[in-house]
Parts: sequence; structure tokens; C-alpha cells
Amino acid sequence: MSGRYSEHDHEHYERPRRRTRPRTKERPTYDDAVDAVVVTVDRGRFTLLIDGTTVMAMKARPLGRKGVVVGDRVRVVGDTSGVDGSLARIVEVQPRETVLRRTADDDDPVERVIVSNASQLVVVAALADPEPRPRLIDRALVAAYDAGMQPLLCLTKSDLRDPETLLSTYRSLGVPWVVTRRGGDLAEVRERLEGRTSVLVGHSGVGKSTLVNALVPEAHREVGHVNAVTGRGRHTSTSAYMLALPGERGGWIIDTPGIRSFGLAHVQPEHLIEAFPDLDEMTEDCPRGCTHGEDEPECGLDDAVTAGLADPDRVSSFRRLLAARSASEH
Repeated sequence: MSGRYSEHDHEHYERPRRRTRPRTKERPTYDDAVDAVVVTVDRGRFTLLIDGTTVMAMKARPLGRKGVVVGDRVRVVGDTSGVDGSLARIVEVQPRETVLRRTADDDDPVERVIVSNASQLVVVAALADPEPRPRLIDRALVAAYDAGMQPLLCLTKSDLRDPETLLSTYRSLGVPWVVTRRGGDLAEVRERLEGRTSVLVGHSGVGKSTLVNALVPEAHREVGHVNAVTGRGRHTSTSAYMLALPGERGGWIIDTPGIRSFGLAHVQPEHLIEAFPDLDEMTEDCPRGCTHGEDEPECGLDDAVTAGLADPDRVSSFRRLLAARSASEH
């Protein structure tokens, strides 16, 4: 009958096909991408340097949750002119040579990358006003050793106090140092910084921003003051910032916000001792799971000290760093 469906009609019916583009697993090659370095990060926007030109950029969607931090070497597409209002896209983060990490506290499992690709960690500490905090210095040194970075202790305000007392604490570790005074010559500091990328860390009020402004006059980093009641400085820098050092040998310094804590939940004892090859060699016969701390029975470090093969002060200083992983910083 006309107008009625018959089972024979099904044999001749073909469902219309959807017109769709074929899927591809091939990702863009970004052959036109250019190299850049991240100099600061602010609320999802990244300031980059490309051949001396300052360029603003955002992170491309394919990077997902991958973090981009100061010091990263990246590849960029889009508008790299640096003209006001222009915005490029970061499409790739190059492998990092070093990574400086911290956790919010010692129970925090989440690691936060502070900066990447720095070869030297400069721990800036005032000798007075505010008082030095050796435990925080110890923790910063642990972070440097864990990251495979060369540490440098920079003691400021030597016009207020003799640096020898604090220096004696770190001499056995072999930590290099420089001492500065307000308005003094910074030639030795410059020599230690030239030709490398250094990240400066320290708690507020120690003179870090003053040091940066003296080394890079056009930096104009805000200088804070120490509270006369609490003896602590207020935070002036709000984000890490990478600056080019003037001079023939060049180099970079990364100024970071003043820190109040330096969580080390990510640092393992076996990794820390690898930064001290002479001591590491003496632990080859330690029992399985030995942390090399003071209370460990049959630790090879104790045997080496007893046999006169290890400097007791150096072993003691190493164990102090080891203990700093879990001790309070205050």
C-alpha cells in the first residue's frame, strides 16, 4: 500500500553519512617557532626575551598543566614583535638542566619549582639587622645541593658585625662566600656572578634587592626595611625576575621574593650525601637504609672519623644539613 513502510524497503535504505574531517594524531611541528627565555611570570602571562627584545606570551593549550617558570628556555610562535598589546604563544619547554624546588613545609608533598637552569644558588644573609638565621641558610644549601647547583654564601652588612662567627659554621663544608658592606665595593661579588646564571634567595630585609640594584642599576627593585619590633623585613619583590648582568662576560641573576620558609620534603638523604663525594665514599659499607645521621648505628661516617679518615667538623656539618631537612627554621 502506498505510504506504508515494508520490510523490503529496509534492504534499499542507506543512512546518510556524516561529513567529518579525518582525525590525525600528527601534532604541529612548529617549524617557525623561535627560542626565548622566561624572565618573569605574572598571573598566567610570561615575559620573555628573544634576541634582546621583550615579548609577552601565554602558554599554548597543548602544554596543558605543564608549568613554565623563570629561567625556562622555551619555543614561541605568534606575534614576537614585542609591540605593546602583542601576545605570543609558548608551545614548547626545553629540557631543564637544573631545577630549584621547595615545598611549602616539610609535610607538603607538592613540590614547587622556583626557577630552572640556574647554575649557582646565592644565599644572601645579613650579619645583623635582621639577625642571621642559620637554619634557613642550611635549608637553602640543602636545596642547592639537591638541585646540583653550586652554592655561594653572600653575607651583607659586615659594617655592623664581624662575619667570622657565621663563616666558621660553614668553612668545613667548603661553601664559598663573599662578604659585603653597605656602600662597599662589589667587585668580588661580580666576579662570582659573571658568566653564569645565579638565583638569589634570602629572607626579607637582608639587602637582596639593594644588592641587585647595585649590580644592575636599571633593575629598580623595591627596597624594604626591617621592622624595629619584630626584627624582620617586609616582602618587597613579589615575583622572581631574571636580569642580565652588565659587563663583557655577561651572566644572569634571578632575584626572588623574600622567603620565610624553605620546605625540603622532596629531598632524600641519599641524594644529599652525593653532593659530598668524599663523605659518600665512606658510606659504601653502611647498613641498608642508613640515613647517615648522628643516631645511626654502624654508620660508615662514624667509622671514618674514628679511623682518622674524615674531618669530624665536616661530618658534623653535613649531619647538621641532614637534620635541617626536618628541623624548624626559626
